[in-house]
Amino acid sequence: MDETKQKILVVDDEEDILEFISYNLKKEGYQVVTAKDGRLAIEQVKKHKPRLILLDVMMPEIDGIEVCEEIRQTPEISNTVIALITARSESYSQIAGFEAGADDYITKPIRPRVLMSRIRALLKRYSYTLQDRETLSPVPRELGNLVIDIEKHLVKVNGNVLELPKKEFSLLSLLTSRPSRVFTRQEIYNSVWGSDVYVCDRTIDVYIRKLREKIGKDRIRTIKGVGYRFEARG
Repeated sequence: MDETKQKILVVDDEEDILEFISYNLKKEGYQVVTAKDGRLAIEQVKKHKPRLILLDVMMPEIDGIEVCEEIRQTPEISNTVIALITARSESYSQIAGFEAGADDYITKPIRPRVLMSRIRALLKRYSYTLQDRETLSPVPRELGNLVIDIEKHLVKVNGNVLELPKKEFSLLSLLTSRPSRVFTRQEIYNSVWGSDVYVCDRTIDVYIRKLREKIGKDRIRTIKGVGYRFEARG
């Protein structure tokens, strides 16, 4: 995929950080849009529909977590890739960010080479997602009271439609691709988040808990010390 055609939104209330990140992105051939606060960020996402958002967590009025949540709840922009920017002392925000639907996080101080490597990995996964959608089977999966339509990105439980964020949908799609098979934590990380992206140990647990709340706690079983298994009957 041609990097010169990829648009990135950078959101931070500190002017020097905006300039620093923008300069390095433009040098690598990316198109860059900026925003200095959360409200403007949401407007820019709707207007420009960037492939990736670099979103600072600590901002006045509306913080990055709230912005992330609002984007994930807006259908036309919900699939945008989001990487949160956090200070090293803000480890609590990493879990909150993943719960809000973030795809990754990048810690300050930002090192240009590390930043570009993470961006390339995230955009590569985005590209694979688009390719996968073009070759998916149109036949929905019916698993008891649960129906998953991969092509339409649609999930129903007892006939009721669920609005699942991208990562939750990807995780559920993986687990239901082979019901009763145990997927190891590493397999899940590699498939849903990508092997090039580091996520903290509790990330999968957070997403499994959220799925259980929506589809039923008995549908996904924990295999202690190994991973998770989807129960076909529920």
